[in-house]
Amino acid sequence: MDRGIVSSSGDEGSQTALPDKLAFKNINNPIKKQTNGCGTIFVKQDDPCHFLRLLYESLIAGGLAGLVVEAALYPIDTIKTRVQVARDGGQIIWKGLYSGLGGNLAGVLPASALFFGVYEPTKQKLLKVLPEKFSAVAHLAAGALGGAVSSIVRVPTEVVKQRMQTGQFASAPDAVRLIIAKEGFGGMYAGFGSFLLRDLPFDALQFCVYEQLRIGYKLAARRDLNDPENAVLGAVAGAVTGVLTTPLDVIKTRLMVQGAGNQYKGFSDCVKTILREEGSSALWKGMGPRVLWIGIGGSIFFGVLEKTKQILSDRSSQKIHKA
Repeated sequence: MDRGIVSSSGDEGSQTALPDKLAFKNINNPIKKQTNGCGTIFVKQDDPCHFLRLLYESLIAGGLAGLVVEAALYPIDTIKTRVQVARDGGQIIWKGLYSGLGGNLAGVLPASALFFGVYEPTKQKLLKVLPEKFSAVAHLAAGALGGAVSSIVRVPTEVVKQRMQTGQFASAPDAVRLIIAKEGFGGMYAGFGSFLLRDLPFDALQFCVYEQLRIGYKLAARRDLNDPENAVLGAVAGAVTGVLTTPLDVIKTRLMVQGAGNQYKGFSDCVKTILREEGSSALWKGMGPRVLWIGIGGSIFFGVLEKTKQILSDRSSQKIHKA
């Protein structure tokens, strides 16, 4: 999807591929000339079919990338959750590291698809209307909006996953049934506020860092990125964002797994209680596994994402040429 856009000022032999932040800038002609491995395509900027194709590719690529990374790294996520929940030197249980995987995958697929179904169109729209120097704003805003919309699915998925990771339930259906029975439907959205406080900055920062790294790399190399380069940049973006948002992740985890006991009355009470009873270092619990998980996950996620987008874009191009 992030393919080079051909400059419209020269002849066919003098075309130069530009970075994606320039793709929708300074083009007065509503017809865009886009190149990829299959040839040259003419696309209208506001063509509804182009928007639907973008939405379709985003849903498929995002859903697949989310599914792959969750399945591959789930045990590390389980360890991270158990470390964050443990108190007063509590022992970490190393069994059942795949507890809740099936239910989590069932929620991750639509949540990831929904995120990218919002993120990509929003990003492309903002890149068209904002000055080039504000491309980071487009990435930040699109990431935050995608995270907010997808939280409708992501929060219940996260609640069930973390309750199962900490051994509270044996299966996802039992978890859903018992949480609703004991805590009401609102129990499925336990820690919703803290989730947004963690994930909106996380999504905005991770995708902004990744997109800006890609833009800078493309400008320096004057070419598109290959698969290993996308994966490395994804790992860097994930690791940096993972470190910065670890305290928010600890608070979110504590609020989500506390159940009906309500040990913490809310976000601020959770922070105060942790600081009073465990010290500030407790807010950084699980940082090692979290950074490892998100760093490796970022590498896999963005690698799969970009490759899937490229494959889907090439298939769409072939269909257009045949038509």
